[in-house]
Amino acid sequence: MADDSMFLDESDRYSRLRLISWWEQEKIAGARIMVAGAGALGNEVLKNLALLGVGRVFLLDFDDVENSNLSRSVLFRVDDEGQPKADCAARGLRDINGEIRVEARKANVMTDIGLGIFREMNLVIGCLDNREARLWLNRSCWKVNVPWVDGGIQEIAGVVKVFMPPGGSCYECTMTEADYRLINLRYSCPLLRREDLLQGKVPTAPTIASVIAGLQTQEALKLLHGMDDFAGKGMVFSGMGNNFYTTAFPRKEDCLSHETYPDVQGLPLSAKDTSAESLFEAAAPHFKTESSAPIKLVLDRDLLLHLSCQACDLHRQINRPLMTVSQKEGVCTGCGEDMITSITNEIRQDSETAKLTLAEAGIPPYDILRVTRGDESCFFCLEEDRATALGEVL
Repeated sequence: MADDSMFLDESDRYSRLRLISWWEQEKIAGARIMVAGAGALGNEVLKNLALLGVGRVFLLDFDDVENSNLSRSVLFRVDDEGQPKADCAARGLRDINGEIRVEARKANVMTDIGLGIFREMNLVIGCLDNREARLWLNRSCWKVNVPWVDGGIQEIAGVVKVFMPPGGSCYECTMTEADYRLINLRYSCPLLRREDLLQGKVPTAPTIASVIAGLQTQEALKLLHGMDDFAGKGMVFSGMGNNFYTTAFPRKEDCLSHETYPDVQGLPLSAKDTSAESLFEAAAPHFKTESSAPIKLVLDRDLLLHLSCQACDLHRQINRPLMTVSQKEGVCTGCGEDMITSITNEIRQDSETAKLTLAEAGIPPYDILRVTRGDESCFFCLEEDRATALGEVL
């Protein structure tokens, strides 16, 4: 009689996973996944990715480990207190699975991560704790046509949302007027960042982090295997009553996030060493139509040029992205009043700011830039930054 029993190679750590009919371990091993946020939720997502054998993980978080994180974060240890969450989580991942390649960054997703990095990912998993960062993540993924899975937790409740550009609904499609008001509350009257509101803490239990992270990881796996039927939908779970429901989000045709960059061209330039003037010189031959209009660099991050106080006749040059300048920095040292802000969202070929390097203008390494002349737009990636930006996940 023939032996119909299935042979399991016990030396293969993924042998049980391969028993799943649609499972392709090689596809998982070859994947590049960005995880934005290494808090309680991010810890659980990262742990799952390591167990599953995801080949490359780009991990970012701008916080350090605190003692209170130890009750909710499986990858952190007592000795990690005061160290960057991203670095500590990366060490934990390598302990779980030495085959995984992790690039860890202590970084802010809104200011430090270029679109070129997003474009290299198979998908992005968001484990963030505020709407503004989620909105930025959403717009970044849409620009480079990369799917992403959002997760949020509070107390013992949570939500998972799946988004698949360029079609269907996106995170901004789900936002209400109240969401926009809460984002605006993070800024003071002169549009500078309120530090106290950035430091708010969200009460969560480790149990809900496990539940929501498990669902996020499961949806990510489905996307890697071409199963995108849940795109544009969400799952909501309340642990108090163990209530669970799913919902579909309608697409808003006038949504500001629905922009995908076409025909991105690489330029052998870096953010640190290239001035806007040099960028314009390199970009000029790529325009297809003749025009006498000046070339412009359209900024994704508003640039704060200077602060001034007319009463005290004070003028302070800043030249930094607006979102990195705190309200405290905008207070006049003479009279204590809020100073007047001078802000721009573009750099013109014929302006003084064209002498700034791209990094000084708030552009991160390996970013994708929109350069215009008249009505024509071209999109360029700073290829010189690629190896440094991607590091271990290259």
